[in-house]
Amino acid sequence: MIPVLFQVLCGTGFTFSMTALGAAVVFFFRGAIGERLNRAFLGFASGVMMAAAVWSLLIPAIEQSQEQGMLPWLPSSAGFALGGVFLYLVDKMLPWFHANYKEREAGTKLLVLAVTVHNIPEGMAVGLAFVLAGQHSGEAGYLAAAMGLALGIGIQNFPEGAAISLPVRQSGASVFQSFFTGCLSGIVEPIAGVLVFLTASVAVPFMPWLLAFAAGAMIYVVADELIPQAQPDERSNVGTIGVMAGFLIMMVLDVALG
Repeated sequence: MIPVLFQVLCGTGFTFSMTALGAAVVFFFRGAIGERLNRAFLGFASGVMMAAAVWSLLIPAIEQSQEQGMLPWLPSSAGFALGGVFLYLVDKMLPWFHANYKEREAGTKLLVLAVTVHNIPEGMAVGLAFVLAGQHSGEAGYLAAAMGLALGIGIQNFPEGAAISLPVRQSGASVFQSFFTGCLSGIVEPIAGVLVFLTASVAVPFMPWLLAFAAGAMIYVVADELIPQAQPDERSNVGTIGVMAGFLIMMVLDVALG
């Protein structure tokens, strides 16, 4: 019998490794990224985050609220609003901690924070799935479901890793700094998975709120930072095309992989 903790570490370790693999895309762009290509990447990141907020976070939050007997709209709407307020306050506080703060740097830090917050409930979900599989060790369906969830989230994490490392690179960071920043945004998943393993009975009731909170944080960054930078004027629609492509790819991954 494989220990449950080892299964949790393997599942969340896989999702983290896929984030790192996505972040490694930055190594293919050692020089400065052109303005049009940067707009396309920012638009792509926007589309990925919007689709992930809906299918990976808000819809599961609503479903879990129903399963727990709560009003399905309450945790999702309240958590969503709290996530937006949290990022708004962070946005306002960042310049206080850094002299000569650049607008692009502030937006990049918000992007990293939003994706990191989004990865916490994903890691918790994978950890919880393997904990449930361990509690029903005689039923293969639970383990298969946990492995499927880890596979689905891992594949979704690939474009998210790229959505972090490429904007960080464009903000002026080195290739290796951009790569490691992308990796760090995903390291919270194994940590969250282990915490759920240790406190499963306590964490479960808060999952709908955490999922919606992460969704609100992500949408705030998309609306406040990414889309304005991806489409700063009406002369080019490359940013809009990037948004459509990112949303479409992430939607297909979320729906197809469950």
